[in-house]
Amino acid sequence: MIEKARNHWLILVLLAAAQLMVVLDSSVVNVALPAIQNTFTLTSSGLQWIVTAYTLTFGGFLLFGGRAADLFGRKRMFLIGITLFTIASLIDGLSQSGSMLIVLRAVQGLAAALMSPAALSIVLVTYREGHERNTALSIWGSVGAGGAAIGVLLGGILTQYLNWRWNFFINIPIGIFIFIAAWRLLPTHESEEKNASLDLPGAVSVTGAALLLVSGIAEAPTNGWGSLATWAYFVGSAILLAFFIFNERRAKHPLVPLGIFKNRNLTGANLVLFPVVASMFSTFFFGSLYLQNVLHFDPVKTGFSFLVTPVVIALTAINVPRLVKRIGFKPIIVAGPLFIAASLLYLTHVPVDGSYFTHVLPALILLGLGAGMSFVSGTIAATSGVKPNESGLASGLLNTSQQIGGSLGLAVLTGVATSAAASYITNLTTKPTALTVLEAEVAGMHAAFLVGACIALAASLIAFFVIKAPKK
Repeated sequence: MIEKARNHWLILVLLAAAQLMVVLDSSVVNVALPAIQNTFTLTSSGLQWIVTAYTLTFGGFLLFGGRAADLFGRKRMFLIGITLFTIASLIDGLSQSGSMLIVLRAVQGLAAALMSPAALSIVLVTYREGHERNTALSIWGSVGAGGAAIGVLLGGILTQYLNWRWNFFINIPIGIFIFIAAWRLLPTHESEEKNASLDLPGAVSVTGAALLLVSGIAEAPTNGWGSLATWAYFVGSAILLAFFIFNERRAKHPLVPLGIFKNRNLTGANLVLFPVVASMFSTFFFGSLYLQNVLHFDPVKTGFSFLVTPVVIALTAINVPRLVKRIGFKPIIVAGPLFIAASLLYLTHVPVDGSYFTHVLPALILLGLGAGMSFVSGTIAATSGVKPNESGLASGLLNTSQQIGGSLGLAVLTGVATSAAASYITNLTTKPTALTVLEAEVAGMHAAFLVGACIALAASLIAFFVIKAPKK
C-alpha cells in the first residue's frame, strides 16, 4: 500500500498516455487521408479501410486481449502489446502501397487490443471502487473521448509540416519510452486462475463476424444492398456470430463467460457506448473532409479547428465524478448522448459556403459536452461491481463495444453519405459541374449526420430504460 501511495498516480499517467496512443491512431490519419489517397491513388472505399482496418481488428480482438490479461498477467500483456504496436507503427510509416498500409493497420489494431484492456484492468485493480476509482476513470474517459480530436490536430501538423508517414513514426519514441517506464513502474501480476487456456475459436469467430458485417455495409453502396455479394457478407457474419455464442456456451474456458452479462449496468453501459461512438465517428471523419474539401482548410488549420472538442471534454470529465457523487451516473449517461445528437443535428445544416465559427464550432462544443458525460459515466457504470479476476474481461468488453461501434458506424454512415451524394447527382437536370459535385458531397454529409443523430438518440433511450441507478 505504501508503494501504491507513492506511485499510483504516476502509473495512471503512464497508462493514460498509452491509451492516448491507442485512441490517437484511430483518428490521427483522418486529416492525412487526402495525402494518403494522392500517394496510393486509393478509392473512397479503400480510403475508409485505412481507418476501419485499425478499429475493426482493435475491437475484434479486445475480448481476446482482455481475457489474456486476466490469464497471463496484466503487465506481461501490456508490454507485449506496446512492443508490437511500436513495431507495427514503424512498418506502417514505411508502407509502399495502400494494401500494405491497410494490412499493417490491422496488425496495429491487434497490438492495441492486447495493450488497452490490460491498461484499464490495471487501473481497475489499483483504485478502490467509489470516488477514488471514479476520479481515475474520469481521466481515463477523457483520454478516450478527447483523444480522437487531439489526433486530428496532431495529424494535421505532422501531415503538413513533415509527411503523412510521420503520423506513424511519432509512435516509435513514445512507445519505447512507455515500455521502459512500464517495465519499471507497473506491478507484476500473474494469472488469478488455475487454468490458463485461451478461447482462440471464440476470438477468431467474433472478429470474423465483425469483419464480414463491416465489409458488407462498406461495399453495399457499390454492390447494391440487395445483391448476392452483400447478402453473402451478412449471412456469413450471422453464421460466425451464431458459432461464437454456441462456442461460448459449450467451452470449458470461454472467451466471454456469458454470465458476466447478468451485471445489468455493465451490459447497459456497453449497449450505450456502442451507438455513442458509432455516431461520433461521423463528426471527425466527415468534419475533416468538410473543412478540407469544402472550406479549403489546410491540414494544420483543420486540426486546430477540432481542438475545442478535447478541451471541452476535459473540462466536462473533471466535473463528472462530482456529479456522479451527488446524483449518480444514470442521469449523466442518459443526458450525454442527447448533447451528441444535438451536435450532429446542428451539422446537418452546414452549407457549401459555410463558416467555421457559425456552422461548425457550436457543434464541436456540444460534442465535447456529450462525449465527456457519456464516456466517463459509461465507464463508471460498466466497471462498477466487477470482480478483480474479471477486470480484464470487463475492460475488453467496454473497449470492444466502442471500437466495433466506431467501425460499424463509420461503414454505415459512409454508405449513407455515398448513396445520398449519388442520388443528388442523379436527380440533377443539368450536367454536373464542380459546384454541384461539391453540393452533392455536402448533401451526403447532411444525410450521414442526420443518421448519426438518430443513433445518438437511441443511445440515450437505451440508457434511460436499461441502466439501473445504484442504491445509496
